[in-house]
Amino acid sequence: MLASSMVFSIIQKSQLEGAKRLDAEYYQHEYFIDFTKGDWRPIGDFLEQCQYGLSYAMNTTQVGYPIFKMDNIEDAFLFANNLKYVQINRGEFDDFRLKKDDILFNRVNAEEFVGRTGIFKLNLESVFASYLVRLRVKIESEILSDYLNIFLNSSFGIRQIQKIKRRAVNQANVNAEELKQIRIKVLPLNTQKEIEKLSNQSWQSFENSKYLCSQTEDLFLETLELKNFESENNLFSIVNLSEAKSADRIDAEYFNSPCNKMLAQILKGKTAKLGDLVDMTKGVEPGADAYQDGGKLFIRVSSISKDGLIGKTQKYVSEELYKEFKSEYQPQVGEILLTKDASPGMACVVREPVEGIISSGVMRLKLKDKINPEYLTLVLNSIIGQLQAERDAGGSIIAHWKPEQIKNLIVPILPILTQNKIADLLLQSYQSRKKAAELLEEAKLKVEEMIEKGGEK
Repeated sequence: MLASSMVFSIIQKSQLEGAKRLDAEYYQHEYFIDFTKGDWRPIGDFLEQCQYGLSYAMNTTQVGYPIFKMDNIEDAFLFANNLKYVQINRGEFDDFRLKKDDILFNRVNAEEFVGRTGIFKLNLESVFASYLVRLRVKIESEILSDYLNIFLNSSFGIRQIQKIKRRAVNQANVNAEELKQIRIKVLPLNTQKEIEKLSNQSWQSFENSKYLCSQTEDLFLETLELKNFESENNLFSIVNLSEAKSADRIDAEYFNSPCNKMLAQILKGKTAKLGDLVDMTKGVEPGADAYQDGGKLFIRVSSISKDGLIGKTQKYVSEELYKEFKSEYQPQVGEILLTKDASPGMACVVREPVEGIISSGVMRLKLKDKINPEYLTLVLNSIIGQLQAERDAGGSIIAHWKPEQIKNLIVPILPILTQNKIADLLLQSYQSRKKAAELLEEAKLKVEEMIEKGGEK
């Protein structure tokens, strides 16, 4: 018979009455913070607003005002990527309009996403969705907005968020009243201003990275005469039977896809099939039971973005499993990772050594021809790769892009000097983004260090 150890916490009855919580998760030892050392107060004491967002149907046709969602919160900031829009009247817009240094907190979602927090630094007339909570700090408050945001992203904020989460099946939530009760340590204003400076420097580096990436994409599309590409919304297409047999498809969407117009343009120049440029390996699926909270990285579809591997909400596998699979499924520097399932067509270059293995929803691409990996990744993430992935991928619930379809993806081959110029700009963008992440981490570590030291310089 296997022996098991019991983990428990002993608490006072007065703690139960004050918290109004009986669930064991709330009293886990790892969430404990000693609030007797220093000036700790509820964040609600410093807020002008703690407000839920709007609950309206959203659209992708840019009708109405941009609306920020949980997906737009990344690396402690709000980014205007893949924005949706909402039609509301001017009065509602004024009530929910985002202002610079507003903080958005994701209050309900899958447990791993609840508590994601970011600060708004954009100059954009926009609002926010209902599953977010807007925190606006009072004017001349003892707490600066940037410090509050970094605090909520630090270990001291995360531990409290983890503690107050109300967990249900496949979901968790934190309501606004509970959020206001999270305690923050009031650090000296000069220390908070140092945090604010690091936060703003990080934001500027993120913005610079985004600008360089945009310039690169413009150069690439202009070279291919696709800069202002617009698909025609034809009501029908006429195709030969041989084309349907060759594609093994008879659905109208495939033959009336804007992809076909795009391909007609790039086929005017030199092209190659992806399968002729790379060797491809599909990842492995060891099963959910093999996932761990620590160990070696298990790189899933959600781990991949065009900016690189995402560190948050990561899964891990054991050292033993890693050793078993690493020879075939561990990506190497210079290779490309490409998603084939769920969100097919997202690619990133492996720029630094990775100790981990890829999941079955990810393809490992090893270059075998003279093509720049940064350039090829841009092709895959551009409308050229995305339109082909959208056209080819099938699946009633979850999209699947078959390896044979991926091998047949058409890649424009620009002169190597142009490829290298594009690659240089992409590397500059990557370095700027890396610097931004380092500054953000420095700000969080500074907050944690000053809290642990008692806030004294």
